[in-house]
Amino acid sequence: MTYTTELVTDDTVFAALAPDWARLYARSGTATPFQSHAWLHSWWLSYGRPGRLRVLVVRDGGDLVAAAPLMRVPRPVPSLVPLGGAISDYGDVLLDDERGEEPVAALTDGLAAAARTALVDLREVRPGGAAERIYDHWPGPRRRVEDSLCLELPAVPMDELVARLPSAKAQQRVRAKLRKLASLGIERHVVEPDEVDKALRRLLELHQLQWQGRKVTSEHLRPRFGDHLVRSVAPMVCSGDAVVTEFRLDDDVVAVDLTLLSRRLAGGYLYGAHPCLRERKADVAVMLLDACSEHARGSLSLLRGNEPYKHHWKPEPVANQRLLLARRRTAPLLAAALCDVAARSRGKELVRGWRERGGDGP
Repeated sequence: MTYTTELVTDDTVFAALAPDWARLYARSGTATPFQSHAWLHSWWLSYGRPGRLRVLVVRDGGDLVAAAPLMRVPRPVPSLVPLGGAISDYGDVLLDDERGEEPVAALTDGLAAAARTALVDLREVRPGGAAERIYDHWPGPRRRVEDSLCLELPAVPMDELVARLPSAKAQQRVRAKLRKLASLGIERHVVEPDEVDKALRRLLELHQLQWQGRKVTSEHLRPRFGDHLVRSVAPMVCSGDAVVTEFRLDDDVVAVDLTLLSRRLAGGYLYGAHPCLRERKADVAVMLLDACSEHARGSLSLLRGNEPYKHHWKPEPVANQRLLLARRRTAPLLAAALCDVAARSRGKELVRGWRERGGDGP
């Protein structure tokens, strides 16, 4: 077989890849919704910068058999990094499961050529991701370091999740919260594709309302994020890569949840909930987990973040990986990136220690 590689730098060409990309995505068992074309192209429209797009594709004749959705960034060192940025919980490449190692080798060679004087910095790769195969084939200097921590639960019904809790008392509390939700008469409605835009705008309104006066991820309140979410999720719902659920109380939509789906995991990505639910003693976290568990497959991911409330459910910690790939002439960039990783890690340790001491000086 003869494989050809192409480096796509034009966003209109990237947009036109959608049908081929969808077929490759369906044949890539480790892919997450953050590698779907709808998510990545929408992200580029909201966050991309002219001249930085670097999407490497590998074809066998007319068939797309591998792809690396990347862009070039100048800092902290010149690098090729995954599209999707900080609002995507997982990064990866796409590889056709039905093929052997030839597309892997072709994508690896293409990445080495495309990188030129830049580092290839593959962030937030879930263990078992396709990018690990690129790492294994890489001929030059390389390093693997831990990236963000994700917490995962098994994809089981809510009753089994409750049974995982460490004590009978904890299990009783959750069952009481589920009964409270039922007694309030909160109803679920899985949103149809033609209702998704309206539901997501309601989600964003509720998200802003629920965090009013409290610390919140500021990006979630920006128009570019809202545009990206509304633009990307409707086609993802159509393709089965996302589900949007409305929670209604007395015919009013009081909460909306967005859960992303793939063959190996489901993850609650973002939600908005009206403060009236807290006033009525409704446990929103239990309500959302109960809904999400109905769609779970493989793993029920709580996505990135080590927040204390997630640990109530006894999840398994799963660390994403950061795969750093250099050519021999760009080995100094690899060393510089590793120094940056070490400095940031040390900085986090110092901040953590400061907080544990209550903000007191050394």
